[in-house]
Amino acid sequence: MQDKNGYTIAETAEFINQCISNSSKSSTDIFNWLIENHLSKLQYTFFLGFLYYNGITVENDDNEAFKLFSKASEDNYPIAQVYLCKCYQEGRGTEINNDLAIKYLRIAIKNNSICGQLYLGNLYEDGIGTDIDLNEAIYWYQKAAENENKFAQYNLGICYEVGHGVKKDKTKAFKWLEKSAVQNYKHAQQKLGSFYENGIGTEKNLEKAIYWYQKAAENGNNYPIAQVYLSKCFQEGRGTEINNDLAITYLRNAIKNNSICGQLYLGNLYEDGIGTDIDLNEAIYWYQKAADSENLSALYHLGMCYQSGKGIKKNENEAFNLFNKSAEQGNMKALLLLGTCYDEGIGIETNLEMAFNFYKKAAKNGNYYAQYKLGRFYQYGYGVEKDEVKAFKWYKKAAEQDYSDAQNQLGLFYESGISTKKDLKKATNWYKKAADNGNEVAQHNLDKRYI
Repeated sequence: MQDKNGYTIAETAEFINQCISNSSKSSTDIFNWLIENHLSKLQYTFFLGFLYYNGITVENDDNEAFKLFSKASEDNYPIAQVYLCKCYQEGRGTEINNDLAIKYLRIAIKNNSICGQLYLGNLYEDGIGTDIDLNEAIYWYQKAAENENKFAQYNLGICYEVGHGVKKDKTKAFKWLEKSAVQNYKHAQQKLGSFYENGIGTEKNLEKAIYWYQKAAENGNNYPIAQVYLSKCFQEGRGTEINNDLAITYLRNAIKNNSICGQLYLGNLYEDGIGTDIDLNEAIYWYQKAADSENLSALYHLGMCYQSGKGIKKNENEAFNLFNKSAEQGNMKALLLLGTCYDEGIGIETNLEMAFNFYKKAAKNGNYYAQYKLGRFYQYGYGVEKDEVKAFKWYKKAAEQDYSDAQNQLGLFYESGISTKKDLKKATNWYKKAADNGNEVAQHNLDKRYI
Protein backbone atom coordinates (compact mmCIF):
# COMPACT_ATOMS: atom_id res chain seq x y z
CA MET A 1 0.00 0.00 0.00
CA GLN A 2 2.88 2.37 0.73
CA ASP A 3 4.27 1.82 -2.77
CA LYS A 4 0.87 2.03 -4.43
CA ASN A 5 -0.46 5.08 -2.57
CA GLY A 6 2.80 6.79 -1.69
CA TYR A 7 2.11 6.91 2.04
CA THR A 8 4.77 7.57 4.67
CA ILE A 9 5.24 5.03 7.47
CA ALA A 10 3.32 7.32 9.84
CA GLU A 11 0.50 7.85 7.33
CA THR A 12 0.27 4.12 6.69
CA ALA A 13 0.01 3.44 10.42
CA GLU A 14 -2.69 6.09 10.76
CA PHE A 15 -4.60 4.66 7.79
CA ILE A 16 -4.43 1.06 9.11
CA ASN A 17 -5.47 2.18 12.58
CA GLN A 18 -8.48 3.96 11.08
CA CYS A 19 -9.42 0.91 8.98
CA ILE A 20 -9.32 -1.33 12.03
CA SER A 21 -11.42 1.16 14.00
CA ASN A 22 -14.02 1.19 11.21
CA SER A 23 -14.04 -2.59 10.79
CA SER A 24 -17.06 -4.65 11.82
CA LYS A 25 -14.63 -6.97 13.63
CA SER A 26 -13.00 -6.00 16.90
CA SER A 27 -9.29 -5.23 17.00
CA THR A 28 -8.81 -8.26 19.24
CA ASP A 29 -10.52 -10.55 16.70
CA ILE A 30 -8.35 -9.15 13.89
CA PHE A 31 -5.17 -9.65 15.91
CA ASN A 32 -6.08 -13.20 16.97
CA TRP A 33 -6.93 -14.11 13.37
CA LEU A 34 -3.54 -12.85 12.23
CA ILE A 35 -1.79 -14.87 14.96
CA GLU A 36 -3.48 -18.02 13.63
CA ASN A 37 -2.98 -17.25 9.93
CA HIS A 38 0.14 -15.11 9.62
CA LEU A 39 2.22 -17.91 8.10
CA SER A 40 -0.28 -18.65 5.34
CA LYS A 41 0.59 -15.55 3.29
CA LEU A 42 3.52 -13.12 3.19
CA GLN A 43 1.10 -10.21 3.45
CA TYR A 44 -0.20 -11.57 6.77
CA THR A 45 3.31 -12.17 8.09
CA PHE A 46 4.30 -8.61 7.27
CA PHE A 47 1.03 -7.14 8.55
CA LEU A 48 1.37 -8.79 11.95
CA GLY A 49 4.90 -7.40 12.15
CA PHE A 50 3.53 -4.00 11.15
CA LEU A 51 1.06 -4.08 14.07
CA TYR A 52 3.84 -4.94 16.52
CA TYR A 53 6.11 -2.27 14.99
CA ASN A 54 3.51 0.50 15.37
CA GLY A 55 1.76 -0.73 18.53
CA ILE A 56 -1.61 -1.06 16.77
CA THR A 57 -4.15 -3.36 18.54
CA VAL A 58 -1.23 -4.72 20.55
CA GLU A 59 1.57 -3.32 22.69
CA ASN A 60 4.62 -2.27 20.70
CA ASP A 61 7.12 -5.13 20.41
CA ASP A 62 10.15 -4.38 18.24
CA ASN A 63 11.60 -7.86 18.71
CA GLU A 64 8.48 -9.55 17.33
CA ALA A 65 8.24 -7.00 14.54
CA PHE A 66 11.85 -7.65 13.53
CA LYS A 67 11.33 -11.43 13.46
CA LEU A 68 8.22 -11.15 11.30
CA PHE A 69 9.77 -8.64 8.90
CA SER A 70 12.80 -10.94 8.60
CA LYS A 71 10.55 -13.91 7.83
CA ALA A 72 8.65 -12.02 5.10
CA SER A 73 11.89 -10.58 3.72
CA GLU A 74 13.39 -14.04 3.25
CA ASP A 75 10.64 -14.70 0.73
CA ASN A 76 11.31 -11.39 -1.06
CA TYR A 77 8.33 -9.38 0.15
CA PRO A 78 9.61 -5.88 -0.71
CA ILE A 79 7.73 -3.75 1.82
CA ALA A 80 8.93 -6.09 4.59
CA GLN A 81 12.47 -5.54 3.34
CA VAL A 82 11.95 -1.79 3.59
CA TYR A 83 10.76 -2.14 7.20
CA LEU A 84 13.63 -4.49 7.97
CA CYS A 85 15.95 -1.75 6.69
CA LYS A 86 14.31 0.68 9.14
CA CYS A 87 14.84 -1.80 11.99
CA TYR A 88 18.56 -2.08 11.22
CA GLN A 89 18.84 1.66 10.71
CA GLU A 90 17.15 2.57 14.02
CA GLY A 91 18.14 -0.44 16.12
CA ARG A 92 14.59 -1.67 16.61
CA GLY A 93 14.54 -5.34 17.62
CA THR A 94 18.18 -5.66 16.63
CA GLU A 95 21.47 -3.79 16.81
CA ILE A 96 22.03 -0.86 14.44
CA ASN A 97 23.69 -2.10 11.27
CA ASN A 98 23.83 0.46 8.49
CA ASP A 99 25.34 -1.96 6.00
CA LEU A 100 22.45 -4.39 6.41
CA ALA A 101 19.98 -1.49 6.33
CA ILE A 102 21.21 -0.41 2.90
CA LYS A 103 21.51 -4.03 1.74
CA TYR A 104 17.82 -4.74 2.45
CA LEU A 105 16.78 -1.46 0.89
CA ARG A 106 18.60 -2.39 -2.30
CA ILE A 107 16.99 -5.85 -2.26
CA ALA A 108 13.58 -4.19 -1.86
CA ILE A 109 14.36 -1.99 -4.86
CA LYS A 110 15.28 -5.06 -6.93
CA ASN A 111 11.83 -6.34 -5.98
CA ASN A 112 10.30 -3.14 -7.43
CA SER A 113 9.81 -1.17 -4.23
CA ILE A 114 9.19 2.48 -5.09
CA CYS A 115 9.34 3.73 -1.51
CA GLY A 116 12.63 1.81 -1.25
CA GLN A 117 13.96 4.06 -4.03
CA LEU A 118 12.78 7.14 -2.11
CA TYR A 119 14.32 6.02 1.20
CA LEU A 120 17.64 5.17 -0.44
CA GLY A 121 17.67 8.66 -1.91
CA ASN A 122 17.05 10.03 1.59
CA LEU A 123 19.98 8.08 3.02
CA TYR A 124 22.38 9.31 0.35
CA GLU A 125 21.18 12.91 0.63
CA ASP A 126 21.51 13.02 4.42
CA GLY A 127 24.51 10.71 4.77
CA ILE A 128 22.70 8.31 7.09
CA GLY A 129 24.64 5.06 7.35
CA THR A 130 26.69 6.04 4.33
CA ASP A 131 28.65 8.96 2.96
CA ILE A 132 26.65 11.82 1.50
CA ASP A 133 26.36 11.23 -2.24
CA LEU A 134 24.10 13.75 -3.94
CA ASN A 135 24.47 12.09 -7.34
CA GLU A 136 23.10 8.85 -5.90
CA ALA A 137 20.39 10.76 -4.05
CA ILE A 138 19.22 12.48 -7.23
CA TYR A 139 19.37 9.19 -9.14
CA TRP A 140 17.05 7.41 -6.72
CA TYR A 141 14.73 10.41 -6.29
CA GLN A 142 14.42 10.53 -10.08
CA LYS A 143 13.60 6.80 -10.21
CA ALA A 144 10.93 7.08 -7.53
CA ALA A 145 9.55 10.32 -8.98
CA GLU A 146 9.13 8.73 -12.39
CA ASN A 147 7.21 5.98 -10.59
CA GLU A 148 4.82 8.70 -9.34
CA ASN A 149 6.02 8.83 -5.73
CA LYS A 150 4.85 12.25 -4.54
CA PHE A 151 7.53 12.58 -1.86
CA ALA A 152 10.32 11.87 -4.34
CA GLN A 153 8.76 14.33 -6.78
CA TYR A 154 8.75 16.99 -4.06
CA ASN A 155 12.35 16.24 -3.02
CA LEU A 156 13.47 16.36 -6.65
CA GLY A 157 11.67 19.67 -7.12
CA ILE A 158 13.43 21.20 -4.12
CA CYS A 159 16.80 19.93 -5.36
CA TYR A 160 16.22 21.60 -8.73
CA GLU A 161 15.02 24.79 -7.01
CA VAL A 162 18.16 25.29 -4.93
CA GLY A 163 20.70 23.44 -7.09
CA HIS A 164 21.27 20.67 -4.54
CA GLY A 165 23.13 17.84 -6.27
CA VAL A 166 21.87 18.98 -9.65
CA LYS A 167 22.11 22.11 -11.78
CA LYS A 168 19.61 24.73 -10.58
CA ASP A 169 16.57 24.69 -12.87
CA LYS A 170 13.42 26.53 -11.73
CA THR A 171 11.37 25.14 -14.63
CA LYS A 172 12.15 21.54 -13.69
CA ALA A 173 11.56 22.40 -10.04
CA PHE A 174 8.10 23.68 -10.92
CA LYS A 175 7.37 20.58 -13.01
CA TRP A 176 8.14 18.13 -10.21
CA LEU A 177 6.46 20.19 -7.51
CA GLU A 178 3.32 20.38 -9.63
CA LYS A 179 3.30 16.60 -10.07
CA SER A 180 3.61 16.16 -6.31
CA ALA A 181 0.98 18.80 -5.55
CA VAL A 182 -1.55 17.17 -7.88
CA GLN A 183 -1.11 14.03 -5.76
CA ASN A 184 -2.25 16.03 -2.74
CA TYR A 185 1.09 16.47 -0.98
CA LYS A 186 0.57 19.56 1.14
CA HIS A 187 4.22 20.67 1.24
CA ALA A 188 4.31 20.64 -2.56
CA GLN A 189 0.98 22.48 -2.73
CA GLN A 190 2.28 25.28 -0.51
CA LYS A 191 5.53 25.47 -2.49
CA LEU A 192 3.64 25.51 -5.79
CA GLY A 193 1.56 28.40 -4.49
CA SER A 194 4.79 30.28 -3.73
CA PHE A 195 6.09 29.57 -7.25
CA TYR A 196 2.91 30.96 -8.81
CA GLU A 197 2.92 33.95 -6.46
CA ASN A 198 6.49 34.91 -7.33
CA GLY A 199 6.64 33.70 -10.93
CA ILE A 200 9.28 31.04 -10.25
CA GLY A 201 9.63 28.51 -13.07
CA THR A 202 6.31 29.64 -14.48
CA GLU A 203 4.36 32.79 -15.22
CA LYS A 204 3.19 34.74 -12.18
CA ASN A 205 -0.43 33.85 -11.45
CA LEU A 206 -1.89 35.04 -8.15
CA GLU A 207 -5.20 33.24 -8.67
CA LYS A 208 -3.38 29.92 -8.98
CA ALA A 209 -1.15 30.86 -6.06
CA ILE A 210 -4.10 31.32 -3.76
CA TYR A 211 -5.70 28.13 -5.13
CA TRP A 212 -2.70 26.05 -4.11
CA TYR A 213 -2.29 27.82 -0.78
CA GLN A 214 -5.93 27.03 -0.11
CA LYS A 215 -5.45 23.38 -1.07
CA ALA A 216 -2.47 23.08 1.28
CA ALA A 217 -4.17 24.99 4.09
CA GLU A 218 -7.16 22.64 4.05
CA ASN A 219 -5.18 19.46 3.45
CA GLY A 220 -5.63 16.73 6.03
CA ASN A 221 -4.99 18.03 9.52
CA ASN A 222 -4.30 21.47 8.00
CA TYR A 223 -0.92 22.85 7.03
CA PRO A 224 -0.08 25.91 9.14
CA ILE A 225 2.54 27.52 6.89
CA ALA A 226 0.06 27.49 4.00
CA GLN A 227 -2.55 29.06 6.27
CA VAL A 228 -0.07 31.84 7.07
CA TYR A 229 0.59 32.43 3.35
CA LEU A 230 -3.16 32.43 2.69
CA SER A 231 -3.62 34.99 5.44
CA LYS A 232 -1.06 37.25 3.75
CA CYS A 233 -2.92 36.91 0.43
CA PHE A 234 -6.22 37.97 1.99
CA GLN A 235 -4.48 40.74 3.91
CA GLU A 236 -2.75 42.21 0.84
CA GLY A 237 -5.30 41.29 -1.83
CA ARG A 238 -2.91 39.01 -3.69
CA GLY A 239 -4.90 36.79 -6.06
CA THR A 240 -8.11 37.62 -4.23
CA GLU A 241 -9.96 40.59 -2.79
CA ILE A 242 -8.71 42.00 0.50
CA ASN A 243 -10.57 40.32 3.33
CA ASN A 244 -9.18 41.16 6.75
CA ASP A 245 -11.60 38.86 8.55
CA LEU A 246 -10.41 35.87 6.54
CA ALA A 247 -6.79 36.98 6.94
CA ILE A 248 -7.12 36.85 10.72
CA THR A 249 -9.20 33.64 10.58
CA TYR A 250 -6.48 31.79 8.67
CA LEU A 251 -3.82 33.20 10.97
CA ARG A 252 -5.71 31.95 14.02
CA ASN A 253 -6.18 28.55 12.32
CA ALA A 254 -2.43 28.42 11.74
CA ILE A 255 -1.84 29.20 15.41
CA LYS A 256 -4.22 26.38 16.40
CA ASN A 257 -1.98 24.15 14.29
CA ASN A 258 1.07 25.29 16.29
CA SER A 259 2.40 27.94 13.90
CA ILE A 260 4.92 30.11 15.72
CA CYS A 261 5.24 32.57 12.83
CA GLY A 262 1.43 32.79 12.91
CA GLN A 263 1.71 34.05 16.49
CA LEU A 264 4.30 36.60 15.39
CA TYR A 265 2.21 37.88 12.47
CA LEU A 266 -0.92 38.15 14.60
CA GLY A 267 1.10 40.25 17.02
CA ASN A 268 2.16 42.46 14.09
CA LEU A 269 -1.47 42.97 13.02
CA TYR A 270 -2.58 43.97 16.52
CA GLU A 271 0.41 46.28 17.02
CA ASP A 272 -0.11 48.09 13.72
CA GLY A 273 -3.89 47.88 13.55
CA ILE A 274 -3.90 46.10 10.19
CA GLY A 275 -7.30 44.59 9.51
CA THR A 276 -8.25 45.11 13.13
CA ASP A 277 -8.16 47.77 15.83
CA ILE A 278 -4.80 48.45 17.46
CA ASP A 279 -4.63 46.31 20.59
CA LEU A 280 -1.23 46.45 22.25
CA ASN A 281 -2.22 43.96 24.95
CA GLU A 282 -3.00 41.39 22.25
CA ALA A 283 0.19 42.30 20.38
CA ILE A 284 2.33 41.76 23.48
CA TYR A 285 0.49 38.50 24.23
CA TRP A 286 1.25 37.02 20.81
CA TYR A 287 4.81 38.36 20.67
CA GLN A 288 5.42 36.74 24.07
CA LYS A 289 3.94 33.43 22.86
CA ALA A 290 6.21 33.38 19.81
CA ALA A 291 9.21 34.62 21.81
CA ASP A 292 8.71 31.77 24.30
CA SER A 293 9.38 29.49 21.32
CA GLU A 294 12.57 31.45 20.57
CA ASN A 295 11.23 33.02 17.37
CA LEU A 296 13.96 35.53 16.53
CA SER A 297 11.61 38.14 15.06
CA ALA A 298 9.24 37.91 18.02
CA LEU A 299 12.16 38.35 20.41
CA TYR A 300 13.14 41.47 18.47
CA HIS A 301 9.59 42.93 18.41
CA LEU A 302 9.05 42.21 22.09
CA GLY A 303 12.39 43.84 22.84
CA MET A 304 11.31 46.94 20.91
CA CYS A 305 8.14 47.12 23.00
CA TYR A 306 10.13 46.86 26.24
CA GLN A 307 12.63 49.48 25.05
CA SER A 308 9.95 52.04 24.22
CA GLY A 309 7.35 51.01 26.80
CA LYS A 310 4.85 50.26 24.06
CA GLY A 311 1.99 48.18 25.46
CA ILE A 312 4.10 47.16 28.43
CA LYS A 313 6.11 48.79 31.21
CA LYS A 314 9.40 50.14 29.88
CA ASN A 315 12.30 47.89 30.81
CA GLU A 316 15.58 48.51 29.01
CA ASN A 317 17.34 45.59 30.69
CA GLU A 318 14.69 43.18 29.42
CA ALA A 319 14.86 44.82 25.99
CA PHE A 320 18.62 44.23 25.90
CA ASN A 321 18.20 40.57 26.90
CA LEU A 322 15.63 40.01 24.18
CA PHE A 323 17.75 41.72 21.53
CA ASN A 324 20.67 39.55 22.63
CA LYS A 325 18.63 36.34 22.23
CA SER A 326 17.41 37.44 18.83
CA ALA A 327 20.90 38.42 17.69
CA GLU A 328 22.28 35.04 18.76
CA GLN A 329 19.94 33.51 16.17
CA GLY A 330 21.22 35.86 13.47
CA ASN A 331 18.61 38.65 13.45
CA MET A 332 20.35 41.55 11.72
CA LYS A 333 18.05 44.19 13.21
CA ALA A 334 18.80 42.87 16.68
CA LEU A 335 22.55 42.98 15.98
CA LEU A 336 22.20 46.65 15.12
CA LEU A 337 20.18 47.38 18.26
CA LEU A 338 22.71 45.58 20.43
CA GLY A 339 25.33 47.89 18.97
CA THR A 340 23.11 50.84 19.89
CA CYS A 341 22.57 49.48 23.41
CA TYR A 342 26.30 49.16 24.03
CA ASP A 343 26.93 52.49 22.29
CA GLU A 344 24.41 54.48 24.34
CA GLY A 345 24.27 52.41 27.55
CA ILE A 346 20.68 51.18 27.04
CA GLY A 347 19.98 48.28 29.40
CA ILE A 348 23.70 47.63 29.75
CA GLU A 349 26.82 49.62 30.64
CA THR A 350 28.33 51.57 27.76
CA ASN A 351 31.02 49.53 26.01
CA LEU A 352 32.28 51.03 22.75
CA GLU A 353 34.33 47.98 21.84
CA MET A 354 31.24 45.77 22.07
CA ALA A 355 29.22 48.38 20.20
CA PHE A 356 31.83 48.38 17.44
CA ASN A 357 31.71 44.58 17.18
CA PHE A 358 27.95 44.47 16.80
CA TYR A 359 27.87 47.38 14.35
CA LYS A 360 30.50 45.60 12.29
CA LYS A 361 28.45 42.37 12.15
CA ALA A 362 25.36 44.27 11.04
CA ALA A 363 27.37 46.40 8.60
CA LYS A 364 28.85 43.34 6.91
CA ASN A 365 25.30 42.11 6.36
CA GLY A 366 24.46 45.30 4.48
CA ASN A 367 22.70 47.41 7.11
CA TYR A 368 23.25 51.01 6.01
CA TYR A 369 22.91 52.56 9.48
CA ALA A 370 25.46 50.11 10.93
CA GLN A 371 27.78 50.95 8.03
CA TYR A 372 27.41 54.64 8.87
CA LYS A 373 28.07 54.03 12.58
CA LEU A 374 31.10 51.93 11.70
CA GLY A 375 32.37 54.85 9.66
CA ARG A 376 32.02 57.17 12.67
CA PHE A 377 33.74 54.70 14.98
CA TYR A 378 36.68 54.42 12.61
CA GLN A 379 36.76 58.19 11.99
CA TYR A 380 36.92 59.12 15.67
CA GLY A 381 38.54 55.97 17.13
CA TYR A 382 35.52 54.88 19.18
CA GLY A 383 36.11 51.32 20.42
CA VAL A 384 38.70 50.75 17.70
CA GLU A 385 41.94 52.32 16.48
CA LYS A 386 41.26 55.45 14.42
CA ASP A 387 41.38 54.68 10.68
CA GLU A 388 40.04 57.32 8.30
CA VAL A 389 40.59 55.09 5.25
CA LYS A 390 38.20 52.50 6.71
CA ALA A 391 35.87 55.28 7.80
CA PHE A 392 35.69 56.48 4.20
CA LYS A 393 35.04 52.94 2.98
CA TRP A 394 32.05 52.41 5.32
CA TYR A 395 30.60 55.88 4.78
CA LYS A 396 30.69 55.19 1.05
CA LYS A 397 28.86 51.87 1.46
CA ALA A 398 26.12 53.54 3.51
CA ALA A 399 25.97 56.55 1.15
CA GLU A 400 25.47 54.25 -1.82
CA GLN A 401 22.42 52.91 0.00
CA ASP A 402 21.06 56.45 0.01
CA TYR A 403 21.59 57.16 3.73
CA SER A 404 21.81 60.95 3.91
CA ASP A 405 24.06 61.25 7.01
CA ALA A 406 26.64 59.06 5.31
CA GLN A 407 26.29 61.03 2.07
CA ASN A 408 26.98 64.23 4.00
CA GLN A 409 30.04 62.69 5.66
CA LEU A 410 31.31 61.48 2.31
CA GLY A 411 30.94 65.03 0.97
CA LEU A 412 32.98 66.28 3.91
CA PHE A 413 35.73 63.73 3.25
CA TYR A 414 35.94 64.76 -0.42
CA GLU A 415 35.83 68.45 0.44
CA SER A 416 38.60 68.18 3.02
CA GLY A 417 40.61 65.44 1.32
CA ILE A 418 40.31 63.08 4.28
CA SER A 419 41.77 59.66 3.31
CA THR A 420 40.99 60.42 -0.34
CA LYS A 421 42.03 62.92 -2.98
CA LYS A 422 40.37 66.30 -2.48
CA ASP A 423 37.58 66.58 -5.03
CA LEU A 424 35.17 69.53 -4.69
CA LYS A 425 32.97 68.29 -7.53
CA LYS A 426 32.39 64.96 -5.81
CA ALA A 427 31.91 66.73 -2.50
CA THR A 428 29.19 68.91 -4.03
CA ASN A 429 27.51 65.89 -5.63
CA TRP A 430 27.34 64.02 -2.30
CA TYR A 431 26.14 67.09 -0.39
CA LYS A 432 23.43 67.53 -3.03
CA LYS A 433 22.35 63.88 -2.75
CA ALA A 434 22.12 64.21 1.02
CA ALA A 435 20.26 67.53 0.80
CA ASP A 436 17.80 66.02 -1.68
CA ASN A 437 17.17 63.36 0.94
CA GLY A 438 16.24 66.05 3.46
CA ASN A 439 19.55 66.35 5.31
CA GLU A 440 19.72 69.90 6.69
CA VAL A 441 23.43 69.77 7.56
CA ALA A 442 24.21 68.77 4.00
CA GLN A 443 22.05 71.62 2.73
CA HIS A 444 24.06 74.02 4.90
CA ASN A 445 27.31 72.55 3.57
CA LEU A 446 26.00 72.88 0.05
CA ASP A 447 24.99 76.50 0.61
CA LYS A 448 28.52 77.28 1.81
CA ARG A 449 29.87 75.94 -1.46
CA TYR A 450 27.98 78.65 -3.35
CA ILE A 451 28.79 81.60 -1.08
